[in-house]
Amino acid sequence: MGKIIFYEDKNFSGRHFECYEDCGDLLSRLSCCNSIRVESGCFMIYEKPNYTGNQFYLRRGDYPDFHQWTGVDGSISSCRHIHTEAGSFNMRLYQRIEFGGQMMDLIDDCPCVMDRFHVNDIFSCNVANGNWVFYEHPNYRGRMYLIRPGEYKRFSEWGGRSATVGSIRRIMDY
Repeated sequence: MGKIIFYEDKNFSGRHFECYEDCGDLLSRLSCCNSIRVESGCFMIYEKPNYTGNQFYLRRGDYPDFHQWTGVDGSISSCRHIHTEAGSFNMRLYQRIEFGGQMMDLIDDCPCVMDRFHVNDIFSCNVANGNWVFYEHPNYRGRMYLIRPGEYKRFSEWGGRSATVGSIRRIMDY
């Protein structure tokens, strides 16, 4: 079980909303969000309602000025609790849409997709086990995308604007 608290003002002040599960419309509960505290679990928060727009992965910790950390001007409008499980992680990455082209297996973190697999783009993937985050740039930087178990026939299905994936990290609750 996770717990995340959204605050209207910076430094954990003003009205707040405690959330324990997915919430597709935070703006129905708060007028804005300027600071966040994750007391337990892991969450992906989204810039727009219904889990769309830019995504940000948060684990346990304090985020007293969320806009300074992310560099976004908009509000946070939805969040998804990410269930973490002990056990194996396994995903297959593909160089083309609909699982075509070169196939690459991944079972651990990958700080640089180009160094490991010698490809620039991931057009589709099949996740057998675990939750993952794709990052746009190497070393876990840039736009983030939550990748949960299932099939993604093209990058747009995980919310990607392009097929560029620079690094990949497993989501584990430390």
